[in-house]
Amino acid sequence: MIFLSNQAQWYVVHTYSGHENKVMATIDKARKNRGMEDIIQKVMVPMEEVVEVKDGKEKVKQRKIFPGYCLVKMIVTDESWYVVRNTKGVTGFVGPNSKPVPLTQEEVDNMGLEKEMRQVYSFGVEVGDKVEILTGAFMEFVGTVTEIEPKEGIAKVQIFMFGDRETILDLEISQIKKVD
Repeated sequence: MIFLSNQAQWYVVHTYSGHENKVMATIDKARKNRGMEDIIQKVMVPMEEVVEVKDGKEKVKQRKIFPGYCLVKMIVTDESWYVVRNTKGVTGFVGPNSKPVPLTQEEVDNMGLEKEMRQVYSFGVEVGDKVEILTGAFMEFVGTVTEIEPKEGIAKVQIFMFGDRETILDLEISQIKKVD
């Protein structure tokens, strides 16, 4: 199997669930030990910071953006393919018959692979969720989250009053809870 591209591109590698970081470390070690840093240029498990708010306190956690996958920026050669494909915990490249298919530039841009980590706020509610209002003049009303302003800790909630009159409320996240 001979590959002819001499341009490093991003490829997706499928791993056993929960083995992403171990696979990344193993590939990274192999590329350094074999002097292949110019061919296998970068290995990563895309992560994001999630700020969870519970009881009014923020806690920052790391979360995998694509569980079960590693991303590798490499020039595909017989040797680089072999190193990655035969790493313990790797089930194959994403592509037909485990043949590596590079991500398009649009996919790379959309995934933010060339950017730093992003921060995501998690308040236990998302846009579209049904929520109950816990405090204030609209206590016990049920509405739908239409927008979240994470920096301010505010959710815009749509409720209906007097039967069919739509009203949008700006509420603190602590004033609402998700309902099933």
